[in-house]
Amino acid sequence: MKVLAIDTSTVIAAVAIMDDEKLLGEYSINNKKTHSQKLMVMIDEIMKNLDLKPSDIDVFAASIGPGSFTGLRIGVTTAKAMAYAANKPVVGVPTLDALAYNVVTSKFVICPILDARNNQVFTALYEVKDGKLERTTEYMGIPVSELVQIIRQNDKKVIFTGDAVDLHKEYFMSELGENCEFAPLGSRLQRGASVAELAIMMAKEGKLTSSFELVPFYLRKSQAEREMEKKLCGKGES
Repeated sequence: MKVLAIDTSTVIAAVAIMDDEKLLGEYSINNKKTHSQKLMVMIDEIMKNLDLKPSDIDVFAASIGPGSFTGLRIGVTTAKAMAYAANKPVVGVPTLDALAYNVVTSKFVICPILDARNNQVFTALYEVKDGKLERTTEYMGIPVSELVQIIRQNDKKVIFTGDAVDLHKEYFMSELGENCEFAPLGSRLQRGASVAELAIMMAKEGKLTSSFELVPFYLRKSQAEREMEKKLCGKGES
């Protein structure tokens, strides 16, 4: 089973192609270019280097969020369009699941954190049980102070990964001390390979969908939507 996986949930653009348990290729770019500029170029390049055509791909996968609203739309739409053109199924992989999969370990609770601005993060907690990664909380968009309280209740050592590590590392160290660790730099950012491997697992479990049904998972409304609601509420009260 060949899977082409895309992750554009943050500034990172990641693409990978995996054939069951074999990683055939993986590209990742972290720069200021927009996903609309670089994603299709990356996909075209990796396909050419592997001598593959879209029709050779069995399943198309995308990281569906939470994350950047614009980035998620671009990644999901690209996966949907390619799947539709090739008449193949798609798999939507939660971004936090894929991030946690970067650092699978039974020694720690795994805590991926994505910057949600204003001292908040998108996050969830994971543990390895019977050799499998399991999410033990809901997907959350919460202040980092609230996350610390949840971790303290868990009373276990935690390892953080994700783009919000650099922003909040000192805070976590001051609040959690020796009970926190941080993933190596190479494991903190989105990887297409993690999305691909989870997508293969999900596909084998029958968790496939059509190109029409795949949608981003935003977790919360965009800033623009929240501002509009405030304006509408203000008008209603006047």
